[in-house]
Amino acid sequence: MTYRPLADEIRPQSLDEVVGQRHILGEGGLLRRIIEGGNIPNLVFYGPSGTGKTTVANIIAKRTNRPLHRLNATTASISDIKEIMAQIGTMLAPDGVLLYLDEIQYFNKKQQQSLLEFMENGKITLIASTTENPYFYVYNAVLSRASVFEFKPLTAADVLPAVERGIRLMGERLEGEVVCETGVKEHIASACGGDVRKAMNAVELLLNSAKREQGKLLVTMEDAQTVAQRSAMRYDREGDDHYDIASALMKSLRGSDPDAACHYLARLLEAGDLITAIRRLLCSASEDVGMAYPQAALIVKALVDNALQLGLPEARLPLAQAAILLATAPKSNSVYQAIAAAQADVRAGKTGDYPRHLQNVHADSAGMEREQGYLYPHDFPNHWVRQQYLPDALAGTHYYHYGDNKVEQAAKRYWDSIMETQT
Repeated sequence: MTYRPLADEIRPQSLDEVVGQRHILGEGGLLRRIIEGGNIPNLVFYGPSGTGKTTVANIIAKRTNRPLHRLNATTASISDIKEIMAQIGTMLAPDGVLLYLDEIQYFNKKQQQSLLEFMENGKITLIASTTENPYFYVYNAVLSRASVFEFKPLTAADVLPAVERGIRLMGERLEGEVVCETGVKEHIASACGGDVRKAMNAVELLLNSAKREQGKLLVTMEDAQTVAQRSAMRYDREGDDHYDIASALMKSLRGSDPDAACHYLARLLEAGDLITAIRRLLCSASEDVGMAYPQAALIVKALVDNALQLGLPEARLPLAQAAILLATAPKSNSVYQAIAAAQADVRAGKTGDYPRHLQNVHADSAGMEREQGYLYPHDFPNHWVRQQYLPDALAGTHYYHYGDNKVEQAAKRYWDSIMETQT
């Protein structure tokens, strides 16, 4: 019998079976209406791995009379595209083809341009998928001929039904009753980081290695934790996650939330990205704390030096200390404003000659993101505004508690007095 991965076997065959993505696939969702209408335009699916992009493309393929061709941009070439084009108008593809192009961001501009002619005359219906922001990585001419749909990360509640179904299928495959310790299914659903494929791989590995007693397959929490270790991490040093986590850390430091700062620092450290964490901490010391507590820059630099000498995992301690210090320190962006204003004049050409008494004696012969509802703390009294920095799933969580000492209690009184004004 040919081996078939559980992730492939459990793949949904209808839109109702797809987990998550209710914003586009639920009743009345735009993408659902397009698919059910049968007139499929060129599409670009954007979102993390394991969120249903390939699955939805397969479902679309079943609703079209065109042959489905799959290419992965990491290995495909222009010659592969030309081979597919050669079939158009023949008995193999009299009405054109449906091309599913995975990871389109790996196609260069010339390769993407080769698709345009056939997209325009309707001979190719392109469904491209990408884990990166298509507006940065996909050629504008391709985007102008396609509709972009974002696939959002799945929650543990979204993934749990798939985990339960996968366990049932593995029990049938292995011909045994599956007995899971309390919390195993929920742990797998949570630890997979919103990636159904990862969850199914974890289920398959767990069941294949489960202890068998009296015809029962026993799955322990210890085994589930071992298999799912670090699975929840979504991180690509060259991708959007790198910039999103770095941005979230910086904004949490600026927003004076030590709990969120510890959370995003932990995510960087778990991914082994020491350098990004260090750069954000050093920058925040001058950009967001600045002259309100000038010693912060010196202390953070010393803590960074300690971290570099220690290396991971011990480096987490001085870096966490730096993050908590910056998050609880009073804030001032006067340094940022000063250098920004100076640079603006320089770039505008407002330089002029050097004052003569400052010249070398030998000279005689010679922008802020505030999109998506983000509240910029420096625009508010005391450089603080009440807003959520932690993810929804961790809202209200406290990792840091002020210590029983003068410095930390002074910081606590400082922030308590500010926060009381906005209650």
